[in-house]
Amino acid sequence: MASLSTIARDLRRDTASLAFAPPVTHVYHPLVYAWPVHRAYLERYGTGHKEVLLVGMNPGPFGMAQTGVPFGEVGMVRDWLGIEALVRRPAHEHPRRPVLGFACPRSEVSGRRFWGWARERFDTPEHFFRRFFVWNYCPLLFLEASGRNRTPDKLAAGEKRALFAACDRALWRCIKQLQPQVVVGLGQFAASRAREVLAGHDGIVVGAILHPSPANPKANAGWAREAERGLAALGVHLSHRRGSLMTAIHSI
Repeated sequence: MASLSTIARDLRRDTASLAFAPPVTHVYHPLVYAWPVHRAYLERYGTGHKEVLLVGMNPGPFGMAQTGVPFGEVGMVRDWLGIEALVRRPAHEHPRRPVLGFACPRSEVSGRRFWGWARERFDTPEHFFRRFFVWNYCPLLFLEASGRNRTPDKLAAGEKRALFAACDRALWRCIKQLQPQVVVGLGQFAASRAREVLAGHDGIVVGAILHPSPANPKANAGWAREAERGLAALGVHLSHRRGSLMTAIHSI
């Protein structure tokens, strides 16, 4: 069976030639320019089977776009995940969204919240990744002329068809590789794509938890608490002891 690195390489190839029209003016592909970091993440933490696969939407401009890791806030990737490698610059870079790699001075709130929760709850990456893995559904960041982030769900219908076909295929291969019992979208978009990919495949629980984005008022009011409630509703119960997880699967 293919490794996650092979799946990511194929996804990189399948999305590299896709074209996107205005209002998208710039497309960043961290699987190309930040590949050494992304590969290190997959090879260090993406081995074996996982009980829970967490699926994000696509890179953020100050997270995965800088480091190549999902929700990849610089400090968390370097200091907690223990990964740092060369990050090159995109071929067509937006002047308001430079890629500085691990020298990026801005912190991504979503990534700080997500990995900060994982660190607080599980203490070490090894404890977290023993049962969890995080995969971004779409590997591309889309920017408008203003520098505004345009999410994949806002693309034109024809653009979404070609992009989603490649991303669906990669997500399905990732699921087959990791054999999760529960697939959880961080936000409704990722959950909807997971449901589409797993349509007709019984035995895997699929659902959503709150996305940690600061654009979401509920996330700002206490994302970790809401996320754990969402996980519990899907049958993923976290004990009070740091680093311990009990998963109870049930039909929903």
